[in-house]
Amino acid sequence: MSEPSSVIELVREASRQLVRELGFMNESLAGTDLSPSAVHALLEIETHEGITARTLSTILRLEKSSVSRMLRKLILSGDVFEEPGEQDGRERRLSLTAAGGRRVEAIHTFAREQVACALDHLSPEQRNVVLDGLRLYARSLAAKTDGHSPVPPARLVTGYRPGLIARITEMHALHYARTSGFGQAFESVVAGGLAAFCDRLDRPVNNIWSAIQDDRIVGSVAIDGEDLGSGTAHLRWFIVEGAVRGGGAGRRLLSAALDFVDKSRFEETHLWTFAGLAAARHLYEAHGFVCVEERSGKQWGSEVLEQRFVRPRP
Repeated sequence: MSEPSSVIELVREASRQLVRELGFMNESLAGTDLSPSAVHALLEIETHEGITARTLSTILRLEKSSVSRMLRKLILSGDVFEEPGEQDGRERRLSLTAAGGRRVEAIHTFAREQVACALDHLSPEQRNVVLDGLRLYARSLAAKTDGHSPVPPARLVTGYRPGLIARITEMHALHYARTSGFGQAFESVVAGGLAAFCDRLDRPVNNIWSAIQDDRIVGSVAIDGEDLGSGTAHLRWFIVEGAVRGGGAGRRLLSAALDFVDKSRFEETHLWTFAGLAAARHLYEAHGFVCVEERSGKQWGSEVLEQRFVRPRP
């Protein structure tokens, strides 16, 4: 059923005003010296860690050549890092550098202030109307372009839920069996440590988060505030299932865990990981972690280079 022409014209007029007021007609955007397309590219790379230039081109609705030129500038400016893909070395994976992470945070700060200033003029009921309307309109535009409704992002859930121990153990066991050749010994350590940790979740210094999609756990992270001593948080069991990597779930999980760390006033946060996970390393560094120790180990069945990262309290 077609809409009356008056409604169509009013929506078009409101859309044009949004474009003008948000600054999309300017040569730069969000208080940066970057073009609107470059700002959006950084935001999508933050959301979809490890995204390829081809996928970025599709999301931004831009020609591949335009995206390639824009990415080259962002790489040269030190905001974006690229590395060969795990399956196909010819396809480059994109992630933010530490400098890029700081720039994106400044963009978020600018945009939040811009939106907050506008919402201050509205009542709570009007704000909900605006939120629902924008979401519906954006989804409708996406459905028109893509031919289907976009897949919703994974939602974060805090605390224990049935099946959590088995599911997180499964994700770790399958991933590290495939990438590092780990076997039963590694799986048993993950299961035993996680089960013991869940027995301590009633203590305020411990917490765990799950990323849920279609009622299934697809990612996790935990903060253990006890096993490394008072004042030190241990970030543990951080993993995102391969099918949803690049969708921003990992960054959101890490941000939730570190928000908890800072509110709990831990002096430091430590994590152990393995060398060779470049995208994960850039994610850690973008959140203030620094690699302070490396050591070779064979306790998991194959030799790997273990790394310890530390993040001091901001």
